[in-house]
Amino acid sequence: MDDETLVRMFWDRDERAIDRVREQYEPYCRYIAQNVLHDRQDTEECLNDALLAAWNSIPPQKPQNLKTYLGKLIREIAVDRWRKNHAQKRAVPAPLVPLDELENLIGENSLDEAVSEEELAREISSFLRSLSGTERLLFVRRYWYYDSIRAIQDRTGFGKSKITVTLKRTRDKLAAHLKKAGYMI
Repeated sequence: MDDETLVRMFWDRDERAIDRVREQYEPYCRYIAQNVLHDRQDTEECLNDALLAAWNSIPPQKPQNLKTYLGKLIREIAVDRWRKNHAQKRAVPAPLVPLDELENLIGENSLDEAVSEEELAREISSFLRSLSGTERLLFVRRYWYYDSIRAIQDRTGFGKSKITVTLKRTRDKLAAHLKKAGYMI
């Protein structure tokens, strides 16, 4: 079933939309949540929370690409769950590495208040389109899917050094791109 039909089902408040979305996009959403959480029960709860969030946000939202929209929802929910789980522990948690790698690029105070997340997302998308296929693949696998370096190695056949160096250079290029576009101080 195409995204337009699924979104129309949400707008019509047709409860079958949840089952259809689950059939079509659950493996994708599960993969992202599992890469963040590494816990089956938390992943299941995040999947349910993401479906509820989609139900509650469509309408008024009308996503053009439902897969990307669901990916964004599941990532946000999974990262929030990860932070909540680790905030309760006394021991210093292992960092959520992909997120930590990108957090330094855009500090909380670096964006003008008038700049929306949507504008920033468009700028990052523009940057990603300017990358070579390899750079884009590695960046998306690491920062969208939260793949580990090992998983990227297995998927691409590249060595760890090539992956880490390429990711570092791409982050540096992104920082320069965002600075030039006025998104960073």
